[in-house]
Amino acid sequence: MNPLFQLSTRNYDKEIPLVRQALTSLETECKVHNGYTVEEPFSKFGWTFFNIKLSKELVGIIEKSGMMKGALGYRIGEQMTNFVGHYLENKGSNVRIKKIDYH
Repeated sequence: MNPLFQLSTRNYDKEIPLVRQALTSLETECKVHNGYTVEEPFSKFGWTFFNIKLSKELVGIIEKSGMMKGALGYRIGEQMTNFVGHYLENKGSNVRIKKIDYH
């Protein structure tokens, strides 16, 4: 299971370093290398959108470690989306997040 999330922001240049730093911090916490990828951004209606994909290894550790405890949602996808969104927010990012698909 590789979740794919779409992030959106009005200030990409400010947000992308925060997102990368937060995801790198999550990798470090989980002791995972190459745990995420960030895809090329595209702009529409004054917003910049970009996708992030988490590796199976990173997702597995997040699920098993109890990190998602308290993340709202009925399904694992909703819980993971809420967890990642709150994680990014706690690290200073102000992006909006939406789950696109699981691969």
